[in-house]
Amino acid sequence: MAGFFKNLFEAIFTPGPTPTLIVATNVSFAALQALLLALLVATYSIHFIILSFLCGALWLAINWFVTELAAAKEKEAHAKRLKDMRRERDDKIADDSGTETEGVEEVPQTPKITNQPPAFASALSPESAEDSTMKKRRSLGEASGGDMSTDSEWDKVEDEEDGGK
Repeated sequence: MAGFFKNLFEAIFTPGPTPTLIVATNVSFAALQALLLALLVATYSIHFIILSFLCGALWLAINWFVTELAAAKEKEAHAKRLKDMRRERDDKIADDSGTETEGVEEVPQTPKITNQPPAFASALSPESAEDSTMKKRRSLGEASGGDMSTDSEWDKVEDEEDGGK
């Protein structure tokens, strides 16, 4: 019995669910359910029924979570075994290649980077959007006569600046 409590104390500070901690949790929830049942029989209060359902749901959720953690740990261990097997197989293939150059790995070629933008970049560039907006504004400004629009005033200023340079 003293060994169980020592293992329980150590399990508290060990990451992950340990068998000792799982047993202690299940015994605690079973004792709580028994106590709630005794209090229900003694008082006939609906509160103990509700507390019993809440206790049972929490107990079930904790056990579900522990099984999910165990499944995730097993899946991770399986993936590690597969990775190790592949690495061993690749090492064996590399050893059996029969070439005189051992330990030299092929370096994959990277695509060459050019400074030219892709063809669709002109359609997405802010300059082209700005040019089309200015064309629309100019056409709207000319259609209204230019007296009511401030865009036509700015166009005049820009034309004067361009002409002065």
